[in-house]
Amino acid sequence: MSEAIECQAKRRGRLWVAHEPKHGVYGSGRTLRLVRASVEDGLALVGVTAEVKIIPVTPELEELRDAEDARMTALAKAVEALALRRTSLSDIALATGASVKQVKLVLARPAEDPRAHADPDSVPTGIRSPAVLP
Repeated sequence: MSEAIECQAKRRGRLWVAHEPKHGVYGSGRTLRLVRASVEDGLALVGVTAEVKIIPVTPELEELRDAEDARMTALAKAVEALALRRTSLSDIALATGASVKQVKLVLARPAEDPRAHADPDSVPTGIRSPAVLP
């Protein structure tokens, strides 16, 4: 398989329906696995060999994804705050309800540079970099 293609699947009655607009392929089925197989078969008919990832879309699933994103953001903040206080990994995991593996993954991510989101007008002017001093 040469590429991966993501398709959103929407519920229509008792069926899931997915459309892959780039190649004009539709797929449907009673289960998401059947939809994936249907889209892959349709792609094969137009000469495209690809792994298909089906993303089910409903308002409730979108709300769930948003809640999960918010939870992961809050978890990262809590883990980083506890780590700054030299809390052990196992204590961080117990305090946050996360696994030690999740805690390690959060701590392994590069920290965001607060200057990346800073307002350019808030940067003090008149300060010279050491490289440009006479």
